[in-house]
Amino acid sequence: MQEQNSLDGSFGKQSVTAAERRQRIRVVFRAVAPRYDLMNDVLSFGIHRLWKRRLVARVASARGVAVDLAGGTGDVARRLVAGQRRVVVCDPSLPMMLAGRARGDAGVAWLAGEAERMPFASASVDLLTVAFGLRNATYLECALAEIRRVLRPGGCFVCLEFSRPAAWLAPLYDLYSFLVIPGLGALLAREPQAYRYLVESIRRFPDQRRFAALMEQAGFGAVHWENVSFGIACLHFGTRPHAA
Repeated sequence: MQEQNSLDGSFGKQSVTAAERRQRIRVVFRAVAPRYDLMNDVLSFGIHRLWKRRLVARVASARGVAVDLAGGTGDVARRLVAGQRRVVVCDPSLPMMLAGRARGDAGVAWLAGEAERMPFASASVDLLTVAFGLRNATYLECALAEIRRVLRPGGCFVCLEFSRPAAWLAPLYDLYSFLVIPGLGALLAREPQAYRYLVESIRRFPDQRRFAALMEQAGFGAVHWENVSFGIACLHFGTRPHAA
């Protein structure tokens, strides 16, 4: 697997190891944790909540163990809690999870873990969701393989991630992303470099077709996607096939 050995401008252009990249991303999320949910509301005009509601609606029939990977403050996990569903947040950032737990557990369990090495047995998870977190994985292909490993045969994987907007919207979206978001990050969260990283990490993530292809290569079946807000974000779906 080829190592991702260069980072965006907010971290400089020097080559870094995977361990250094992982540590720097943790620094970003430690810095933004106290105001992360507030900033999401401000920067998306609250629309991210509608996207997350759609994700939860699409998996309403899922039962058993649900893992919200890179679940951070538990925003999605709380929505997933249902009578016949056990929900676990799995995230590498302790400050993000502590910020979430301070609001009450709401029936959610919390475990530290990375996308490439989750603390779950093979074939033990019925539903795995990840919202705006998979782009921070050091090795995306390894993360997809790990997601498939922990899912039971027939288990469902749903990824909500920023993607490529429609052509007519892309120029305006780019201006907003690179000019407005870092400025608001500086004003409200006092972390402009962190939000510059978050914006640039969106640009590095594969578009709709390429990510679907990566899911298929990782062995997922029934792969498809659903654009939201004209492709600004996208819901990606896949299942672990029953056949080995």
